[in-house]
Amino acid sequence: MLYHLSYASNQSEHINSSDLRDILEVARETNKQNDITGLLLHRDNSFMQVLEGEEQVIKDLYVKISADNRHSDVELLFCEPIEKREFSDWSMAFTELDDVTISEVPGFSDFLIDDTQPRKFLEDLSRSKRTLLLFRGMN
Repeated sequence: MLYHLSYASNQSEHINSSDLRDILEVARETNKQNDITGLLLHRDNSFMQVLEGEEQVIKDLYVKISADNRHSDVELLFCEPIEKREFSDWSMAFTELDDVTISEVPGFSDFLIDDTQPRKFLEDLSRSKRTLLLFRGMN
């Protein structure tokens, strides 16, 4: 059964841009091998991630992430079955939101900043997107 899971956490130690790239490289390879797709956001020492894949694979990965000493205050936001993937083309999309002009990032989506079409936005508001909206509002 296809599942998606989202969590938020704080980084427990300093992580620089090079560390983030290294984490992402390993995650993408692991995710590719396990047919996991998703999204990872980093902002102000916080992470928010959405993972998609087979139920047990996703749950096992979350247990591993929760035990990773680079995270603290890991909080499960949701874990539930889905009919289809939202990030089907992404082995792990990543956005570092600190000090970035987001519109200049390749693959940019204005989802995190543009509310000019509220009806369309609300019609397409999946659980993952609602969670991303909460992350957008973090100070």
